Amino acid sequence: MKTEKVIDHIVTWLKNYATNAGMKGFVIGISGGIDSAVTSTLCAKTGLDLLCLEMPIHQAKNQETRATNHINWLLKNFDNVKRQAVELTPVFDSFIEAMPVVDNEEDRFMSLANTRARLRMTTLYYFAALNGYLVAGTGNKVEDFGVGFYTKYGDGGVDLSPIADLLKTEVYEIAKFLGINHEIVVAPPTDGLWGDDRTDEDQIGASYPELEWAMQKNEEGKSIDDFSGREKQVFTIFKRLNSANQHKMVPIPICHIPRELK
Repeated sequence: MKTEKVIDHIVTWLKNYATNAGMKGFVIGISGGIDSAVTSTLCAKTGLDLLCLEMPIHQAKNQETRATNHINWLLKNFDNVKRQAVELTPVFDSFIEAMPVVDNEEDRFMSLANTRARLRMTTLYYFAALNGYLVAGTGNKVEDFGVGFYTKYGDGGVDLSPIADLLKTEVYEIAKFLGINHEIVVAPPTDGLWGDDRTDEDQIGASYPELEWAMQKNEEGKSIDDFSGREKQVFTIFKRLNSANQHKMVPIPICHIPRELK
């Protein structure tokens, strides 16, 4: 990958899109992960306004620290960056209290994890509308179009997706070129929706390089029977998630009414 030229291309694309849309800049949630670090830096390089939001919800301390350190790094290197902390833990807890009691708390763990992402999306759009900004998405190609590893109308609810055509390994390559903090580059990827230290690999059952391999093989038309051992296991994981999460990757289905019924 021609890393420097890819960076210039994305920065130009971001600036042109915002300018043509008549928007002043971007707002982005900083999680302490590699994707939000790279995306926010690319937005900052446009020279347009960038508002970085910290939105902890029972967040692990190391994630908060990485997010804070990255924003400090941005503030030191770019004059167009601002920060805003919004403590969403009380909002999340109030939401839980307002919901009906369930017999088994574990039954709603996934629902509540996705609720965290949707509260953050709502917060991002609040500040976007307030300031005339675009909400910048942080999803990469494997997450968005491979396994659908994101929350529908949560971190998937954005105005534009600057790195959605980049594989995760390419995001890391850009991060190193940009000089992103080492603690972020070496941190195991996590969605940060559970309040503990579980990683993306823990949840998915495969690493991002493995998923990128499976995505490529799937595009080549390979089937599960073409592999054995770990390769077969990874390809099976990819196919299962890719199939189950198609509802995230395709347009919302519309019930078209036949002309003769109108």
